[in-house]
Amino acid sequence: METAAPVTGDYPTEPRLPLLTATEAREAVSYLNLLETLDLTPRGRAAGQLAADLARRIPSE
Repeated sequence: METAAPVTGDYPTEPRLPLLTATEAREAVSYLNLLETLDLTPRGRAAGQLAADLARRIPSE
């Protein structure tokens, strides 16, 4: 059995940006809420549930 070599690399020293800023996350939640109101299928309800889940994770500023 072969063992894999450890992963190494050069990483930037600058601070990393978050995947989404709080403003972008709030905008995504608003679009998901809009989708829920426009789509009356289970997919629309799923969008609403996702919006609620994401909204709970957004830090308050």
